[in-house]
Amino acid sequence: MDATALYKFHSGLYVISAQAGEDVGACIINTGLQLTSNPLQVEAVVNKQNHTENVIAKAGHFALTTVTESANMLYIGRFGFRTSADYDKFDGIETERTVLGDPYTPENAACVLACKVVSTLDVGTHMIFVGEVEDAKNLSDVPVMTYAYYHSVLKGKTPPKASSFIGEA
Repeated sequence: MDATALYKFHSGLYVISAQAGEDVGACIINTGLQLTSNPLQVEAVVNKQNHTENVIAKAGHFALTTVTESANMLYIGRFGFRTSADYDKFDGIETERTVLGDPYTPENAACVLACKVVSTLDVGTHMIFVGEVEDAKNLSDVPVMTYAYYHSVLKGKTPPKASSFIGEA
């Protein structure tokens, strides 16, 4: 089997974030998807080893922002290659809050969704969160960053915690 065939599936990059009490989590994911239109629901897939997964589970809600092509590798690294357990990913950058209280940055973001978790599915290494959209805002008209753009233009790598990671065969 050639699992690299899955590289041809189109997806984007998203920052998912949540706050439960004083605990804040944020990370980059590449699996966000609209599921239904009525009610308006999305899914977000987060590795269970990420601190953010635990924060979302405790909070019961999350913010999902779509990353734009204006993001550079420093921005991707801020949210994607450090843990929220010991690093404040929002320190020093413009930060706003959704109607549910979750932090997000409008920097390099096309839109933001405020989602209430209505269902979860444990799929082994990852947790799927189904969120009902409570609020949505357009933030920018800059094209959204696809995972293909991330790989081909920014020369980004797929980290082992990503849902699309395919290790050595």
